[in-house]
Amino acid sequence: MSFNQTRLFSILNNKCPRCHEGNFFEDNNPYHLKKFDKMNLHCSVCDAQFEPEIGFYYGAMYVSYGLTVAFGVGLFILLCVLFNLDTMLFIITFAILQVLLMPVFYRISRLAYINIFVKYKQFKKD
Repeated sequence: MSFNQTRLFSILNNKCPRCHEGNFFEDNNPYHLKKFDKMNLHCSVCDAQFEPEIGFYYGAMYVSYGLTVAFGVGLFILLCVLFNLDTMLFIITFAILQVLLMPVFYRISRLAYINIFVKYKQFKKD
């Protein structure tokens, strides 16, 4: 199995969870703030639906929470344990980085969540 057939490829490259070819979000740049949350309705290559049912992405909030906690713990270990910096500096840094990374975490959590339920299937073009 090559890297472009893994779920991680789909998550990191904004690709369809089924064929890994079509784009999941309309714009690849998460920092185009007017469009950072706009998803395609279906894949342009394999026609997979990106919203299987209403409210499907409520579960992505748990993925986002997990990403935020993991990021916070990692940053705490880096700043407070390894570099022995003040806890208040950690809190300020974490708050600023969390706001700056919010569009990225939003996208990663949605892509990770749908990749839990949709399996990769190589798409054959006719």
